[in-house]
Amino acid sequence: MNALFASDNVTSACPEVMDAVINANSGISESYGEDEWSSRLKEKLSDVFETNVEVFLTVSGTASNALALSALAPVYGKIYCHELSHINTDECGAPELFTGGAKLNPMRSSNGRINAKELDEIVRGSGNVHVTQPSVVSITQSCETGTVYQLDEIQEISKIAHKHKMSVHMDGARFANGLVSLGESPAEMTWKSGVDVLTLGGTKNGCLAAEAIIFFKPEMVGNFPFLHKRSGQLLSKMRFISSQLNAYVSNDVWIRNASHANAMAKKLSKGLNAFSNINLAYPTESNEVFVHLPRDVIDYLNNAGYDINEEELDGKAVRFVTAWNTDQNDITNLLDKLSQKYG
Repeated sequence: MNALFASDNVTSACPEVMDAVINANSGISESYGEDEWSSRLKEKLSDVFETNVEVFLTVSGTASNALALSALAPVYGKIYCHELSHINTDECGAPELFTGGAKLNPMRSSNGRINAKELDEIVRGSGNVHVTQPSVVSITQSCETGTVYQLDEIQEISKIAHKHKMSVHMDGARFANGLVSLGESPAEMTWKSGVDVLTLGGTKNGCLAAEAIIFFKPEMVGNFPFLHKRSGQLLSKMRFISSQLNAYVSNDVWIRNASHANAMAKKLSKGLNAFSNINLAYPTESNEVFVHLPRDVIDYLNNAGYDINEEELDGKAVRFVTAWNTDQNDITNLLDKLSQKYG
């Protein structure tokens, strides 16, 4: 099977990241994040986000999300999220495990994004000993449907969350793709819009295995270093994670990678939507394209060697994902293959 477009997890790491890992693989260095690469990364991310941040590294998005939520939600807490969010559908109960029992409260909408007004209407139970306590609102940028929260949406959700004395977590597995789509600064898309903690993903956009939990309010860190260690994510040779992310956010590598992925998604989206029997399920605003494909088309593409992803979201739309190294010829070949069926 051809895994092209199945996910941005199937791609290789970009040259800058590979070079950084090789360069870090020289001599000896302090362990457990006390190395020069980790120190430099904290300084770099503080510059990128225009504020002093606290940074903790992990090797997977699941660990990042679950750990971040464990710092924000008590064991009796409630976490509001979208029903399609990764923490609700794809993390095998990790958020509940890491928080010690906090309850996910999934919300529904037609576009994959939480609506601030609806959030305000359903938040209840504060102070009632019989129910879980409202603690966190978690949003994803870019979100699971490939659409992007606009700044005013993030700001309004944050305003509602903070009104109810909840914190705001952003799952940024595809953070750079959302950033490029909006054309805003990292600071504007996060803490300036009310986000308290970000899980910054690098793996889907050119890294090997590198994610960062970023606290914009140092006072919220608390005992998190112990949770980090307890989870097994405090790696002894942390320099190999830090070096990846250092390269990733330097010289606009992450922006260039995401810009290419988004541009390829637009090209693919336009090409697919040109077929009369293929309709977009959601607007293409990042690097994920969701379309409604007839059953015979899915079977045709699978038989042609493509691995069509039917497992995402609610099973009603097929997902195609572009990446930092997607080749335009691969898009052309896919569209040509479809043209052959309908030519």
